[in-house]
Amino acid sequence: MRITRRLEFDAGHRIPNHKSQCRHLHGHRYAIEITLSGEIIAAAGASEEGMVMDFGDVKEIAKRQVVDAWDHAFLVYSGDREVMDFLRALPDHKTVVLDVVPTAENLALAAFRLLDPAYRDVYGNRLRLERVRLYETPNNWADAIRDDA
Repeated sequence: MRITRRLEFDAGHRIPNHKSQCRHLHGHRYAIEITLSGEIIAAAGASEEGMVMDFGDVKEIAKRQVVDAWDHAFLVYSGDREVMDFLRALPDHKTVVLDVVPTAENLALAAFRLLDPAYRDVYGNRLRLERVRLYETPNNWADAIRDDA
C-alpha cells in the first residue's frame, strides 16, 4: 500500500547560471509530497490500525527534517559566492547552504536523502520512503524516486 502527504512552504533561491529569469533572486510557494509504502497495520486497538502510517506522523517528520528548515529561508548553492556574501551581510537571515544548485530536481533529491532514514520502518510494517515530489510551481515539479536516490 502507498500513502502520500503534501505540505507547503515558502523559500527563495536563484539558479546562478540560468539563461533566463531564474538567475535572479526570487521565491516560490513550494509544495512537497512524501509517498510512503508499507503494510497496513492490523494490530487491533492500535491508534494506527488500518493505516500504513498516521498522516499526522508523516507531517511531523517532514516538518522536522525539511519543511521547518527550508520554510522562509533562502536556499543557496555554496558556490554562489556573490549571493553567499550578500546573505552573510543580513543579520539573522535564515539561509540554507546547499552543496548543489537549488533546482527543483536537486531539492527533491536533497529532501529524499534527509527524509529516507526518518521514515524507515517506524511501525514495524516495512515502511519506507518511495518518492519525494517537489513542486516549484503548480505546473512544474521534480520527483526523487527510491531508484534515483
